Amino acid sequence: MSRRPRLLVLNQYYAPGLEATAHLLGDLCVALADEFDITVVTGRLQIPPVDAGRTVEDGVEVIRVNSTAYERRRLWLRAVNYVTYLLQSFRASLRVERPDIVLCMTDPPIIGNVALAVARRFRAPLIVVSQDVFPEIAVRLRRLENPLLIAVLRALIAYYLRRADRVVAIGETMRMRLIEKGAPPTRVHVIPNWIDTTALVPAERNNEWAREHGLDGRFVVMHSGNIGHAQNLDALIRSATFLRDLERLTILLIGGGARWDEFTALAELLEVDAVRFLPYQPREVLTQSLSAADIHVVGLARGLGGYVVPSRLYGILAVGRPVIVAADEETETAQVVRESGCGIVVPPGRPELLAAVIRQAYDGELPLEEMGRRAREHVVAAEDRALAVGRYRALLHELLEESD
Repeated sequence: MSRRPRLLVLNQYYAPGLEATAHLLGDLCVALADEFDITVVTGRLQIPPVDAGRTVEDGVEVIRVNSTAYERRRLWLRAVNYVTYLLQSFRASLRVERPDIVLCMTDPPIIGNVALAVARRFRAPLIVVSQDVFPEIAVRLRRLENPLLIAVLRALIAYYLRRADRVVAIGETMRMRLIEKGAPPTRVHVIPNWIDTTALVPAERNNEWAREHGLDGRFVVMHSGNIGHAQNLDALIRSATFLRDLERLTILLIGGGARWDEFTALAELLEVDAVRFLPYQPREVLTQSLSAADIHVVGLARGLGGYVVPSRLYGILAVGRPVIVAADEETETAQVVRESGCGIVVPPGRPELLAAVIRQAYDGELPLEEMGRRAREHVVAAEDRALAVGRYRALLHELLEESD
């Protein structure tokens, strides 16, 4: 090809958004911009506030359509955000210069249908990067119960999965779920999410951020990320009822999401003084905030194995901290922790078992330093950003060669 290949990317969220897909997609596009001309069609942001418009950021053209950016805790407001983004992204995508490849993540889940229509319009191949398996995850969390709506969503998603030229799953169990939904096995590739291990590095527990938030001298158990329906955080809060005698214990939940109000109310109802809440922290202090924990907890509700993979695990491993995974044994997260020896796995929804492991860690009965060292070694070797970007480059070039 005598010119640089053009890549059109669709996803509702993009950097500097706080959403996981926003950060991951920003990382990927900036890394690929040395070789591809990239246009991202994304939506407005509420936090941090970013309005509609067209800009060039780190060599990437970003078109922000004038979609709504309502608070997502209410399902119907999230649906309005989805619909306005889907309609306007379709319109904006048809006006860009002809791409050689179209790529989308799955936020919102049916953006793949828009991306497929755009790809067919330009006679370009389509890559779908599946960050979760929808609507099954919503059904299992009882967020969707209308049989007709569920059937329509399943049909829409199966439609683009069968027709996409490549589908990327972020875990092996998810790969099998997507094949069950109709994705041709030969077109499904596994590329795990990643972390930039040069940007997130281990820091002292007693750092400036920790002192600023009164954590000096405390034993800190942390959750950092989405506070929603999939994370099994009620078990973490309830575990504090078994640990009232641990005077130095702080269970710190950092983030935001659909169940923030519910969980703060639960902590108040249970009168668990050890439990604290903080909003999302700026990305520039993430090394210090994650490093302030003695041990992290990553939860995933029962039955969600392969339907969603918590990418926040990689940030924990990058700062060299051990982790308690409260999830089913077959989940990718549990498998990573067991295979690398960087933490402990307990069943989801069992606060008493979670409390028992926290007590062991508090009492010095677990080799936390050694677990943290293994965590850092694993993420550098297996989940560094450079490895993932290399896999995406190979996938893009494979499609370009097929298109010639």
